[in-house]
Amino acid sequence: MAGAGEDARALFRAGVRAALEAWPALQIAVENGFGGVHSQEKAEWLEGAVEDYFIRNADLEQEEVEDFLGELMTNEFDTVVEDGSLPQVSQQLQTMFGHFQRGDGAALREMASHITQKKCKVTATAVMTAKETDEDEVDADSVEEMEVTAMNDGAATDGVRPQPEPSDPNSQTIKEEDIVEDGWTIVRRKK
Repeated sequence: MAGAGEDARALFRAGVRAALEAWPALQIAVENGFGGVHSQEKAEWLEGAVEDYFIRNADLEQEEVEDFLGELMTNEFDTVVEDGSLPQVSQQLQTMFGHFQRGDGAALREMASHITQKKCKVTATAVMTAKETDEDEVDADSVEEMEVTAMNDGAATDGVRPQPEPSDPNSQTIKEEDIVEDGWTIVRRKK
């Protein structure tokens, strides 16, 4: 019986690893070093911490698992998970733990295999919005702001005036309209 329990525990551990390795939020945090230089080691530690959490707390609610995972991501990777994946990962882990408690090794194997097959490589890349793409295609001399301002239908807020169009694209002089409040100067792109 001890051998069967150990086998089920190893299968549960493999399922936890599969679920966490397939979790895009954790993948991105590790790839980009959000946990510091030891992000990969933290991800491996996280697998053991999640497994131990389930073993020590046999009757967990989904919200408790979500809170635990969210807290670990915040504390270890300085990442707040707001992509809606916490409930999904929590549910997967709870289902696998249920299989573990029943000693259903075949279901654990199948679920881990299914998660691994669905796992995809996730990378974080800078994405240009449709508005930025349209501006670049229409006007190569468009203005890029250096600070974040709230735009409302073309009307700037936060004390920043709408950007004037340059009369001469080759002009390098700073116009009075290019200096906004607080002494900032608008930098224009060259062709």
